[in-house]
Amino acid sequence: MAPRSIWNGAIAFGLVQVPIKVYSATESKTVHFHEVHAKDDSRIEHRRICPHEDKEVPYDEIVKGFEVKQGEWVELTDDEIAAAAGPRSKLIDVDHFVPAGEIDPDFYERGYYVGAGDKGDEAYALLHAALEKTGRAAVGKWVFHDRERTVVIRVHDSALALHTLRFAADLVDPEDFDLPRVRKKPTDREIKMATSLVEGLHVRFKPEDYEDEYRDAVLEVVKAKAEGRNIEAPEPEEADDSSDLLAALEASVKG
Repeated sequence: MAPRSIWNGAIAFGLVQVPIKVYSATESKTVHFHEVHAKDDSRIEHRRICPHEDKEVPYDEIVKGFEVKQGEWVELTDDEIAAAAGPRSKLIDVDHFVPAGEIDPDFYERGYYVGAGDKGDEAYALLHAALEKTGRAAVGKWVFHDRERTVVIRVHDSALALHTLRFAADLVDPEDFDLPRVRKKPTDREIKMATSLVEGLHVRFKPEDYEDEYRDAVLEVVKAKAEGRNIEAPEPEEADDSSDLLAALEASVKG
């Protein structure tokens, strides 16, 4: 079954609108556990309880509320919340085009794929060609899931990718941490050995070469436990506290 789009709308830049469909670019493969009552293996349920009436509340009686002052709430429906976006609710407004390589990866948050919407093939192809030729990425605003997000749209092979961006205020300044300062410069020989080690481990980056080995190990533990085998945690490896940096570099290069 083909993936379904999670948002349909248009990219707007100047007077041009590009009908698009947005698809999630990621799928979590994380192993999820449930809370179970050890006494009888029953799965634990989390219920919505009204503290005033001390009883469970049916889902159709739950609304979204904003506390304007203590104990006083304004209730809003999904349609009323969506109205805040106005005509931009179905538009990604492009504010600027920036060199794609100038965006620090620290700002990237979640990734999506962008496909052409209904009757949008021609405009989509034009935007893709313009971004590819100029080496630019589009930066704009996207209202999604009741939040306005800053997004970047860039060329990804023959398609377009969209990334939500963190705001600059969300990133912690490295100066706020007690990070080590360089007090002693490495020797020329140490730099030469470290460079040799880096060059020896150099390969072209292939994402498919990297897998979640911990996930596989967890599933193996689950399988072993289901088969009645005893599970024992291995002894942690002792860290090499050798202070001879050059000797460690030489051994690494030889290895």
